[in-house]
Amino acid sequence: QVQLVESGGGSVQDGGSLRLSCAASGFRDSRHCMGWFRQAPGKEREGIATIDGYGRTKYADSVKGRFTISKDTAKDTLYVQMNSLKAEDTAMYYCAADAGWVCLEFNYWGQGTQVTVSS
Repeated sequence: QVQLVESGGGSVQDGGSLRLSCAASGFRDSRHCMGWFRQAPGKEREGIATIDGYGRTKYADSVKGRFTISKDTAKDTLYVQMNSLKAEDTAMYYCAADAGWVCLEFNYWGQGTQVTVSS
């Protein structure tokens, strides 16, 4: 049974940093695609960063240069280091995964962790 469990959310002031983690379990191959998404109240869900089984990363323009996605394949744990946080980064952050190496379809989702940035 696949499970994704996020942690690390919280409240931080504008310009601060947070690191989110997502522990995955139940995947046959730990070298699978994973990504971070977020959804703010009243807004659509936004994909912010992905990392595939080859280690290739992609970022949304809104976070490029401020957020860094990484993965510990041995632990099957995904991270995102978020620096220079802004009020507009406030959202529920979700971890998601595709069972394959290439990011095609995120079929598995975590429960989310709240990030609040106050100005």
